[in-house]
Amino acid sequence: MSRSMSKTSERHIVVTTDRQRLDLDVIHGFLTTAYWSRGVPREIVARSMEHSLCFGAFDGDRQVGFARVISDRATYAYVCDVFALESERGRGVGKSLMAAIRAHPALQGLRRWTLATRDAHGLYRQFGFGAPAHPERQMEVLVPDPYDA
Repeated sequence: MSRSMSKTSERHIVVTTDRQRLDLDVIHGFLTTAYWSRGVPREIVARSMEHSLCFGAFDGDRQVGFARVISDRATYAYVCDVFALESERGRGVGKSLMAAIRAHPALQGLRRWTLATRDAHGLYRQFGFGAPAHPERQMEVLVPDPYDA
């Protein structure tokens, strides 16, 4: 899947699920410093990508963003690791990624989508996300600092 999802200025942001185009150096480089995955080892990032539907955002040949969806492709999807490189913020990279994710044919008809964010609520609200309808029913196991060795 490759499609131009957003045009900002005179440049196009193209979002693709073509694994051959994804740049593990760019992805790991960002995720190892992100608040949600600080210090994540490269091999963990690679393994997580193998078992997810991955979306890369590109400006020409340069990867400028990334997102991953963990899903059974029938009932549920968890959106994670969404980012735009700091130099590309404000260009619609996040919107392009989310539009491609929500439109992907393998992710249609799901009954539940979830994600976690500290500071991007405004972006995700544009794509139908909101507070859980029944937070009292949701539980989690959270391992703080899993990559500290």
